[in-house]
Amino acid sequence: MTAVGAAQVSIVIPCHSERGWDALVGAVASALAQRPAPAEVIVVVDHNPRLYDQALRHLSGVTVLENGFQRGASGTRNTGAWHTTTPLVAFLDGDIKAGPQWLAQLVAPFDDPAVVGTGGAIAAAWHRSQPRWMPDELLWAVGASYIGMPVDTAHVRNVWSASMAVRRDVFTEVRGFREGFGKIGSRNRPEDTDLCLRMSAAGGRWMYVPKAVVDHHVPAERATFRFLLRRCYAEGRGKVQMARLLQGSNSLRAERSYLTRTLPQALLRDLHGAVRPPDAGQPARRIHAARAATIIVAVAAAAAGGAAEALAATWQRQHPPTPLPS
Repeated sequence: MTAVGAAQVSIVIPCHSERGWDALVGAVASALAQRPAPAEVIVVVDHNPRLYDQALRHLSGVTVLENGFQRGASGTRNTGAWHTTTPLVAFLDGDIKAGPQWLAQLVAPFDDPAVVGTGGAIAAAWHRSQPRWMPDELLWAVGASYIGMPVDTAHVRNVWSASMAVRRDVFTEVRGFREGFGKIGSRNRPEDTDLCLRMSAAGGRWMYVPKAVVDHHVPAERATFRFLLRRCYAEGRGKVQMARLLQGSNSLRAERSYLTRTLPQALLRDLHGAVRPPDAGQPARRIHAARAATIIVAVAAAAAGGAAEALAATWQRQHPPTPLPS
């Protein structure tokens, strides 16, 4: 693996729905505005002929492709990556807008040949405003960076595919994102964490770059308590499934640290805030109480998802499908 520069990178932007058209236009414009400019910007449409035709007609300066694999974010991103020929491939989601220095910041750590991938900070761009009951430690649920992540460039276990760059040769060696495992419709699985673990298995490193900031649009329907619970439940199921796919590797170490350090600290902070005398410079006690309750329920939802996935796997082992007659 050798050092590379910012101009030796292509940007892949997956998309799947016409409802996100305006956001997609913004994402494409921000990708084309990068300085230094990328070698190519590739928009990949996930099995949506109308959106594909619309993108061909109205998006200029980019390559537009159709997902050549099974439906889902993993196949969509892989389609774009296999099209590229540059040493680096960057991924930017279709509902994200990057500043003009995002790409330059994201690729800077690749001067170290041991780095196989990088990821940037993701700021939540709320449709209205962040719900007061949601603590910053749970912002991952809406696809944003959260309290507890590094504040300076640092070696991490994984980054998020919404803002990610990879060495194409290593990405190719592990066959890219695991197809059929990831975001498909309303179902979420941690395909980005799975990719990071497989790419770093041979000793390569992932770097988190907080200065490579992007804005992630958070629509109003994702700012609800119901969405948070669904997302936490899905995350619990997905992480258990990922650990099983990786065959017993220490894949959940970061989750254990988050559950035993980050969230307990947040819970104690909000419990203390719920009972201490009012302070003009702090949120009201009822807000602290709501945030503490949110943490407890979110953990319970993730635990329920993990338990459901474990039980489903046990049932499948005990009831294998009956072979079809020859």
